[in-house]
Amino acid sequence: MTGTVTTESVGSDGPLAGVTVVTLEQAVSAPMCTRTLADFGARVIKIENPRGGDFARDYDDVVGGMAAHFVWANRGKESVTLDLKSDDGIAVLHRILARSDVLVSNLAPGATARLGLSPDRLEERYPELISVEIDGYGPGGPLSHKRAYDLLVQAESGACAVTGHPGMPAKPGPPVADITTGLYSAVSILALLCGKERHRGRGGSLSKVSVSLFDTMTEIMGYPLTYTRYSGVNQQPLGMSSPAVSPYGSYRTADDQVVVLGTTNDREWQRLAREIIERDDLADDERFRSNAGRCEHRAVLDEAIAQWCARHPLAHIQKIADEAGIGNSRYNLPSDVIAHPQLQARDRWREVATPNGPIEALLPPPVVAGFELSMGAVPGLGEHTDAVLQDFGITGTEIARLREAGAIGPAYRASDTEAAE
Repeated sequence: MTGTVTTESVGSDGPLAGVTVVTLEQAVSAPMCTRTLADFGARVIKIENPRGGDFARDYDDVVGGMAAHFVWANRGKESVTLDLKSDDGIAVLHRILARSDVLVSNLAPGATARLGLSPDRLEERYPELISVEIDGYGPGGPLSHKRAYDLLVQAESGACAVTGHPGMPAKPGPPVADITTGLYSAVSILALLCGKERHRGRGGSLSKVSVSLFDTMTEIMGYPLTYTRYSGVNQQPLGMSSPAVSPYGSYRTADDQVVVLGTTNDREWQRLAREIIERDDLADDERFRSNAGRCEHRAVLDEAIAQWCARHPLAHIQKIADEAGIGNSRYNLPSDVIAHPQLQARDRWREVATPNGPIEALLPPPVVAGFELSMGAVPGLGEHTDAVLQDFGITGTEIARLREAGAIGPAYRASDTEAAE
């Protein structure tokens, strides 16, 4: 890896220590990519416009005056303000890129090319730099010029058509297109970093990656697209159920809870029918012998299961479902999940520093034996500008000139909350 000077504020002993990632990012997709790399120990330098920075900073102010999206997707990064429309700002960026390993961007279509930062130009100037462009629809198609946000791409890819209820399509709640694209981008970066190490000195390593939200979502839609391609049938959304298997859905309980019960094969169906709802007649019915038959007649099974669940409390249903080896869960609200006993018992919450005081955040999903993934602070806008520029050889006199010229933002001032700590 190229590596850079490591300061105390960004020191790391993680598996990506020594890897420097520069990011021109907004919203969720690229921030999730780079936050994942930061969690594994990479140094992530987030370049932000001096006039407001990442617009996700202003989505809301519910986290002590900060936006929930921003604090979730941007911990562990250093914020540097640069005006990339100025010659001085671009020149500073190139000084940073010359000593970095990865550049990630998810700007509007054509923006990196207009800045002279297209992947081809970067490859010519920095042969060792991995460049990753996240866009909406991928180059070379009739939609390539369009802006793309999570909802727009979920609708375009068909995801909304298989979510919700017949005649009432819905967007999946989490920003699935953004998150999954960010994770695919992070995986791509890790693969290319690994490839560079394996091929170091022999040439031929890869350095350019493009990942689109649309390509990611059509990949996520693999099952429904494959089903429709070979059956000619557009599967209808089934709310909290699945068109692929039956019985598999949610049912109201006697104590006004909602239990979710799922079967994935014939043996599980037989156990559910005989051992849980005690309906041998349904277990013996030829209509329900195969999964295809159960899907065709799912309404009959759902009614029978719903009637049985309505007579029993949630705890009783889950106990006998566990004993019968039938998958089950409780339908939870986000407020329920925050206090979820599984998270509490496994100590999954950690304190993360922010400019407005500490917040609670969940550990990243990977559990690495002998190492806890980093959860660095959420940066204030421009908080690390001076320190990062000095790391890259820019003197205090130069920084003052850049600030006077407007190429970088004002000197960072800690909030009252931060200063008091």
